[in-house]
Amino acid sequence: MSAPDWSHAVWRKSGRSNGKGNCVEVAAAGAVIGVRDSKNPAGPVLALAATDWHAFITAVLTASPARGAG
Repeated sequence: MSAPDWSHAVWRKSGRSNGKGNCVEVAAAGAVIGVRDSKNPAGPVLALAATDWHAFITAVLTASPARGAG
């Protein structure tokens, strides 16, 4: 996967963001999803294939709260 140009990406964060800077932002660039720290917009971007991002979000939304605890 080649590195996308994030300079024109439209970054967004959750509407549930608490405003205290503990957030990540996401943006799409073609078939790649970027994730970055909202406190450091010039910092590194974690780039994921859109299919991997979809699998991650699906796993988060379908996981029970007890899963992973222990």
